[in-house]
Amino acid sequence: MTKVRIYKIAEVLGIPAYEVIEMLRELGVEVKNHMSSIDEDLVDLLKEEIVYRRQKEEEIRKRKEKTLLFENLPTLKEIAKLLNEEPEDIILRLADLNIVPDFRRPLPPLVVEKLAREKGWEVEWKEGLKKETVEALGGERFLRPPVVTILGHVDHGKTTLLDAIRHSRVAESEFGGITQRIGAYQVEVNGRKITFIDTPGHEAFTAMRARGAQVTDIAVLVVAADDGVMPQTVEAIQHAKAADVPIIVAVNKVDKPAANPERVKQQLSDYGLIPEEWGGETIFVNVSALQRKGINELLEMILLQADLLELKARHSGYATGLVIESRLDRGKGPVATVIVREGILRVGDYFVAGASWGKVRTLSDDLGRSLKEAYPSMPVEVVGFSELPPAGTKFMVVGEERIAYLIAERRKEREKEATLKGGSRRTLSLEELLSPEAGRVRELNLLLKADFQGSLEAIEKAISQLENEDVKINFIFKGVGNISEADVMLASASSGVVVGFNVKLPNEVAKIAKREGVDVRLYRIIYDLIDDMDKAIKGMLEPRKVEETLGRLEVRALFKVARAGMIAGCYVTQGKIERGALVRVWRGQEMLQEGIRISSLKHFKEDVREVTQGYECGVGLEGFDDFREGDILEVYVIREER
Repeated sequence: MTKVRIYKIAEVLGIPAYEVIEMLRELGVEVKNHMSSIDEDLVDLLKEEIVYRRQKEEEIRKRKEKTLLFENLPTLKEIAKLLNEEPEDIILRLADLNIVPDFRRPLPPLVVEKLAREKGWEVEWKEGLKKETVEALGGERFLRPPVVTILGHVDHGKTTLLDAIRHSRVAESEFGGITQRIGAYQVEVNGRKITFIDTPGHEAFTAMRARGAQVTDIAVLVVAADDGVMPQTVEAIQHAKAADVPIIVAVNKVDKPAANPERVKQQLSDYGLIPEEWGGETIFVNVSALQRKGINELLEMILLQADLLELKARHSGYATGLVIESRLDRGKGPVATVIVREGILRVGDYFVAGASWGKVRTLSDDLGRSLKEAYPSMPVEVVGFSELPPAGTKFMVVGEERIAYLIAERRKEREKEATLKGGSRRTLSLEELLSPEAGRVRELNLLLKADFQGSLEAIEKAISQLENEDVKINFIFKGVGNISEADVMLASASSGVVVGFNVKLPNEVAKIAKREGVDVRLYRIIYDLIDDMDKAIKGMLEPRKVEETLGRLEVRALFKVARAGMIAGCYVTQGKIERGALVRVWRGQEMLQEGIRISSLKHFKEDVREVTQGYECGVGLEGFDDFREGDILEVYVIREER
């Protein structure tokens, strides 16, 4: 075999001789100096290595050209200058993600990386900087009071219980003894505070969650000891579970002669709320709201649950919160009750809440006392909105009035665009489940309503049998009766589908469903219902790719065609051959190539779509022309099966 000296190879490759020696040693070839000789076959290997190294060097060079190295976290103005953008444009993009940067502080690392990637830049950080700054930017976090929602059946004593806790007379002032609005109150227990939200049932609770708001930390379910579990009790349980918040059961009216707390425990255990003394995890407390018995124990259990949750919030940076309710006051204009979630809200702060913006003119607590600032978990009445924000709207303080106005105007434009396109909310419909894109969905949330309990149980059982290992069916609520607004709002909050059997959908509820984008399906025949569910579930399955062998060819002649390149003259020995199918090329026992597509298929001089066994044909392959007589072409396709 021909030998070549190292210095000659260096001249051919255009690199110093010592680099050739280093490369050879990396390959395990020992050489002494530039006068040493090696086999000529190794030269091609060295050429490939040089090409590869130069490509890698070029990639590294290009990457460095598009890489930003930070030794300190940049501010908004600094990153805007680096990316050649206006700070206002960056703020508007981040506001769409509910991120409002603090002008006084550096941007978080992930925000910097996202902005850079959008412009095609990579980001590198000084060693240890990212971890240190994430911890520093988070600021010190302090324990915050829990936010508690009172839920339960009508007339089971929700407001009376809150009245007992607050030592006030709220219940007597309510029309007909029923809560007519959302109220948020803060009480102090042994030096610690608890924020309570008193809602008109679970509808407002779910309406807020449907808009992406998660304000509640703990739900207190009030059940009358003499009445037991009622329809709205079950609905409240379903709504609290859908929100994934811990439930504490307050068994009220234990002072009544017909009270039976043990029966309540037994009934609730059927819904997954098993008392701690029975080996479960649900806290039960016996109370009498009228006689104010058991109130202290209930508050202690709420604080105990809060300790387990370790609720914390930062006290630095811009404040964020959630709108609980809003109203139009003749003297003050638009007014909203806001629960602060992070930071400290101060009089004079500029803010954005959805498409509304403004400046905090006044702050007052639930007792009407004026405040200069509000801390996390504190409910406050805020005056200064440009217009009324809906319940559940996220409230964010921004640095400047101009920025607040720009963000609000951008959101108004988006809302108008969404309205013109047929609604802004996107929830899951059965048609979407049947589409290929919906194949990624792994859970089907159903809200089931039927005319009778027997029908409900039969339908639930039949649908449950359709479940498989790839698709999980969640019944977020099951009930008897016509479809209500509460049903639609729960489905909206849970991205679910409402299924009704022999029930009605009132016109006003249908309008709400259309507005919220909730898919409501009504059926009269149970077989149609089950068939639709079966199709939906099959539509949710990931398609399984299966290889199907079509046939085999033997190459018997070779033809060089000017435009098409090398064509193999073949004989179909098995099955059939289709144009566009995939091919494996076998030479004896060795597979040369696979996954090559048939680009042309001819029978004599005519282009054909397929050729069957026993016929001859000419075959051209994409990117392959190294045919030899005797090669075997195995033809196959990849099909998707559900």
